[in-house]
Amino acid sequence: MTEPSAVAAAYLRAKTAGFGYSSEPLAGQLLATLSAAVRPGGRILELGTGAGAGLAWISHGLGDRRDVQVVSVECDEDLAAAVRDAGLPDRFEVLTGDAEALLPDLGTFDLIFADAPAGKWTGLDLTIAALADGGVLFVDDMDPGRYTEPEHVAIVAGIRRTLVEHDDLVTTDLPVGSGFILAVRR
Repeated sequence: MTEPSAVAAAYLRAKTAGFGYSSEPLAGQLLATLSAAVRPGGRILELGTGAGAGLAWISHGLGDRRDVQVVSVECDEDLAAAVRDAGLPDRFEVLTGDAEALLPDLGTFDLIFADAPAGKWTGLDLTIAALADGGVLFVDDMDPGRYTEPEHVAIVAGIRRTLVEHDDLVTTDLPVGSGFILAVRR
């Protein structure tokens, strides 16, 4: 797949800002595919805007659709401002703050991309609560082999256990890329 120009611009923005945590292209392609499948009038949430690569992939997946609201949460004001200044579709909103503090008031979403520690490493229960019936939760960076610190390996194992054992979720582990987990709320 050819990298969309908005994605290339986001990766360049990340490099310029010294931000080394942008979603890898495979995660982005899956995110674009999942975004394209969001129901009419649906909502998408990204936890961890970073330099905007995820948002660019979401936008690519949505194409010309104007019926889907996209909300992204970033704790770093400078990164959030850079993404806002880069120009986003009018249906996109970047919020600045702690995802755990914001999640209870954001409502529910048809697709959630958990790509930051807040809402994934901590506050996963809040993220699951924000998932609409039939909604998809996409979690990346779940390959325990990526981590060298025992506490990080334990956290990833806990996330995986929470998702797999959750009564309201149907979950699959995709051992590709950085390690993806997809969960759907029954």
